[in-house]
Amino acid sequence: MKQPSFATAEGLRLLLLDLAYAGRSAWQTSPEAAELMTYTMEKYAGLAHKYGMEPTDAAAAAFEVMRMRSTRVAEDPWAVVTHAVELTLIYESRAEGLLCSTGQARKTAGLDYHDAERFADRDSEIADYHPAFHCHAMMADPYATKPETPEKEPTNAFFALADAVTFFKELGWRDREARLGLEYIAARLSRCGDPRIALQSLRREGNGPGQLDIEQDAWLAVLRAVLGDPHPDYEGTAAGRGMLLRLCSGDDLGDLFHDHALADAVERAAPVPITEPGDIHV
Repeated sequence: MKQPSFATAEGLRLLLLDLAYAGRSAWQTSPEAAELMTYTMEKYAGLAHKYGMEPTDAAAAAFEVMRMRSTRVAEDPWAVVTHAVELTLIYESRAEGLLCSTGQARKTAGLDYHDAERFADRDSEIADYHPAFHCHAMMADPYATKPETPEKEPTNAFFALADAVTFFKELGWRDREARLGLEYIAARLSRCGDPRIALQSLRREGNGPGQLDIEQDAWLAVLRAVLGDPHPDYEGTAAGRGMLLRLCSGDDLGDLFHDHALADAVERAAPVPITEPGDIHV
């Protein structure tokens, strides 16, 4: 079968120049433009399937880059289109896996983030296999006497999250804000796999403070309380481990309430209740 003229680099350049000079409507009315997009879907179908996408997704990415002047003046327009299409497919596939926008997926390039997982996807508990909930203690002294009280058993991650919500509510947070904030943080922690990475990722966003109607300083206090303070001075301490890890390791609400610094930080960060128009002030 004879290849169309635009299958070569120069042929594509000439067609793109004609479409550019003919105006915006040329892409909709030109028979050659329609043939070009059909050819593009066939050309990049294999590449699209490689990343779990459809040929139409590849054609849409090619269409965007073909309209750019840099493509028309490039030494090899097809090479530019192929490279751009592959990058777009990679980031779109990554965005679907991470449950985020394509723009956010581009920002995570080079970071070892795994695709999102549901807690119910595995038979074992998340605290048993996920490194975010693991704490490597120092080697114990073999000659030390055993404590009289038995060691606390690890807590299921779901119960730990529920206890954290209760802790926030007891310190003045409304149920909606407490549950929304903690589930948002826990989801990012599960995605990143490391509390420090999750904290850095969350502190750069503006979604958290906006959703909870709190200031940025309060949001940072909440992140340090839930995920732990990343400062080297707090490494290995209760403040450095964070509330979720402490609850998963066996601490209970009583232990958290006895941590006055933690309780005060959570209480101070609570959103200010919104006064309704009908409220009566005495």
